[in-house]
Amino acid sequence: METPLNYTATRAIAVPADFFRQVYTWMGCGLLLTALAAYVTLSSTTLLELIFGNKMVFYGLILGELGLVIWLSAAINKLSAKTATLMFLAYSALNGVTFASIFLIYTKSSIVSTFMITAGTFGAMSAYGYLTKKDLSSWGSFLFMGLIGVVIASVVNIFMQSSMVYWVSTFCGVIVFVGLTAYDTHKIKQLAAQGFSSAEDYHKGAIMGALRLYLDFINLFLMLLRIFGNRR
Repeated sequence: METPLNYTATRAIAVPADFFRQVYTWMGCGLLLTALAAYVTLSSTTLLELIFGNKMVFYGLILGELGLVIWLSAAINKLSAKTATLMFLAYSALNGVTFASIFLIYTKSSIVSTFMITAGTFGAMSAYGYLTKKDLSSWGSFLFMGLIGVVIASVVNIFMQSSMVYWVSTFCGVIVFVGLTAYDTHKIKQLAAQGFSSAEDYHKGAIMGALRLYLDFINLFLMLLRIFGNRR
């Protein structure tokens, strides 16, 4: 497939709309693979017992996910575009395996309705991040601090089991990931405007953009599911 780049004498400049089509396509592939992996896991009694019947296996998969996404983000410049793509797809599939747990906790109707709410919210904020003329760079440090706070509160609450901490971290998490959706979209647009030195870098940029938005979508969905999800 021809890479949609406008070439200057020294640097490949991506057309933002074409670049975002690549980003959203890969993000959609990641979400589809996550859903497929969750479906396969739910369809297998053996897998369900193996993963959710043994805490060591389940938490091992969670740690594996974290390690994979951190490694991919840190090593992207050293990886080939093909390897980066395979790592993103592997992460999406692994995420789907652990995601099967939400279907054991929440009703299918509430999962579907929450997914639709997430899609609408994500779409609106991503459109804002793409279309706005404002510089959203100042949001970065605020959102990062908010993200760290939500993570710490969530971990601490595993031991505290406080309903107040649970709901405060949940609503703060929604705010953080709504903001990150707009912020990351804006950053991806800036990346496209700066250009890429080669088609290889263009493709890796699209994969990293897809990963960032995929993480924003997934985490926003999980936070909203805490609010709108009906437990079985």
